[in-house]
Amino acid sequence: MQNSKPHILIVDDEKGLRVGTHRLLESEGYIVQSAENGLTGIKYGTEREFDLAIIDLKMPDVDGLEVLQKIKKVFPFTVCFIATAFASYDTAIEATRIGAYGYIPKPFTPEELIYQIEKGYKHRKLLLESERLKKEKEESLLEIASEKSRLKTILESISDGVLVVNKSGEVVYYNNASLKLLGFDEIKIGQQILGNLPEEINEKINRYLQPDSVVNKSRTVQIELNHNSQVFIEAVCSPVLHTDGSFAGVVIVLKNITEFKKIEFIKNQFVSMVAHELKAPVAAVSGFIKLILDKSFNISNEQQEDYLRRSGVRLNGLLDLVNDLLDISRMETKTKQREIEDLDIKEIILNTLQFLEIDIKNKNIKVDINFEDNIPSLKADQNEITRLFTNIFSNAIKYNRTDGSIKVSLSIDKNYLKIKISDTGIGMRPEDKDRMFNEFFRAKNKFTQNISGTGLGLSIVKRIIDSYYGKIDVESEYNVGSTFTIYLPIILPQAGELTTNYVGVQNVTNRNY
Repeated sequence: MQNSKPHILIVDDEKGLRVGTHRLLESEGYIVQSAENGLTGIKYGTEREFDLAIIDLKMPDVDGLEVLQKIKKVFPFTVCFIATAFASYDTAIEATRIGAYGYIPKPFTPEELIYQIEKGYKHRKLLLESERLKKEKEESLLEIASEKSRLKTILESISDGVLVVNKSGEVVYYNNASLKLLGFDEIKIGQQILGNLPEEINEKINRYLQPDSVVNKSRTVQIELNHNSQVFIEAVCSPVLHTDGSFAGVVIVLKNITEFKKIEFIKNQFVSMVAHELKAPVAAVSGFIKLILDKSFNISNEQQEDYLRRSGVRLNGLLDLVNDLLDISRMETKTKQREIEDLDIKEIILNTLQFLEIDIKNKNIKVDINFEDNIPSLKADQNEITRLFTNIFSNAIKYNRTDGSIKVSLSIDKNYLKIKISDTGIGMRPEDKDRMFNEFFRAKNKFTQNISGTGLGLSIVKRIIDSYYGKIDVESEYNVGSTFTIYLPIILPQAGELTTNYVGVQNVTNRNY
């Protein structure tokens, strides 16, 4: 208890001495409370904290040492004096052991009492100041420990690896992510790590360790690791400085950039494929035009017409490629505008086949169509769904054999429209089937050598179906044929709304176009 006026407790069974001491101390500006026996003294001394206590050694109910012990147990910083006329060596030792600050022999003069009180109060203030400093230190240490704990939690929670080495190349700190990214089973604090790090990271760190090194900037390096799988990481090395600006070590932040590298590779591959697909038709058309314009070749009118016709074919293929690329770009960026409406899927299928009628007749392909009754409408964009079936049927015709067949069925499968399209065409090998929806992929075999195409049709089909949360299954056997099964989600009418069941099937077979 800290106050400008010290609080003093007097415990003494001698009334005259107790009252006289009380008055003396009050006249000196102290705040005083008196107890006429030991039990009362214990009660007062343990209910509140006094700065000082003067306790009589010999009292009829409880002796002064017990009072001293009880008070010190509750308030250890109360400075206690034992006042007695019967002091002995043994009682002095016992009183000191329990916590008495000193003895005041009876009888005492006012000067002697005030001297002891002032001396005891100074000791009290030293005790309190010491305790305050101790608590501040403990709080500071706890704060530091807490801060370290928070920092450790933060560093362990991030996905980037953090590794700190001192100027001797020894590990000062690391988090678990650094173990994973570097492929280490363990790292020990104090371990010499430079010899175990990838060479590119070592080189960056060693540049900081040179005597004439510039230690005010970070250095970055990207490296490829291979821990059972291909991994790319970016290491950012930055200097760690002491408060006086001297070099202390290096912190290495490791970031997994594998996905970025894969995207970069795909982008470069895509650009390369686009350039390749554009180069051939542009070069062909350019060559035909040069032949026509160069009078020295004496190109006949028939040859010019042939070159122009072939240029037209090339340019149409180029236009198809550009349109396909634009569609893919719009789908990727979600900038393609949709007009959602109720579509009659049967009508779209029949119109698409009619649009491709000339190609069907040229190869004498037989088309069998089987539609279930009561097919509900599909909520979708007509242009997208038409494009979907145009690409599917175009492939079924283009990669079919002459005098082949195409079978089309439309039915309900739970909450989906199920469209099944089978052909008797080239089919695909298993390795081709796995890549069929990739951009620019076209199966290469003896049957496809003279078949033109951009390799984007099925990729667009897959993207359209995915955009409507549908799915597509493919069964294909090389030199036998392929079956594409498309599922487009619909909202079925509630029970009782239909007058006929879905089990009725309308068979339209052997329909030749």
